[in-house]
Amino acid sequence: MLPLITRFCQQYPKISLRLSLSDQISDVFRDPVDIAIRYGVLDNSSYVALPVAEDNRRVLAASPDYLAQHGRPKTLDEVVNHHCLLFTMNNQVYDKWSFPENGMRRQLIVKSRMLCDDADIARRWALDGMGIVYKSWIDISADVLAGRLEVLLPQHPGEAAPLNLVCPHRKQFNPAIRHLHSVLRENLRPITALLQTHPVFKPHG
Repeated sequence: MLPLITRFCQQYPKISLRLSLSDQISDVFRDPVDIAIRYGVLDNSSYVALPVAEDNRRVLAASPDYLAQHGRPKTLDEVVNHHCLLFTMNNQVYDKWSFPENGMRRQLIVKSRMLCDDADIARRWALDGMGIVYKSWIDISADVLAGRLEVLLPQHPGEAAPLNLVCPHRKQFNPAIRHLHSVLRENLRPITALLQTHPVFKPHG
């Protein structure tokens, strides 16, 4: 997503940008931010939100080197016996990986000897062959398409991770922000469409 924001600033040099990157959820009512770009189902109806990639979801993935050394899990139950790469969010360890199953939610409690407070570090560890990551498809799609990571258990789609642009008041959606929303949406929707069409998401026979 960062390259899209960078390209937007290059195309519109009169727009000033102050970007804060964090896995912690900012309070758009309290913090000095105009907008936040946020993953997940919104739990505060008082926010004003514009959907960016509502079909996005999380994906299990690991590097070819890791799979060659440790094997490929064939079931969700086998995932908990692997090295899983964890990160903290709002001071809580994201060690409960949920998957929709038969209209309910299947939850795995995973463990790892490696923990970080930045979800992108977990992605980099996965690229280095250190374990399995459970990340937003938007975040790892380029790595999967380039062969640096492989999707695991495509027959078990991950939990929804919709991406929204949020702010406290509708009046803050000025023309510049609305245009940024359009740019992000137009570029990310084809990526999330791959969740339905790309061969890596076809269950292995």
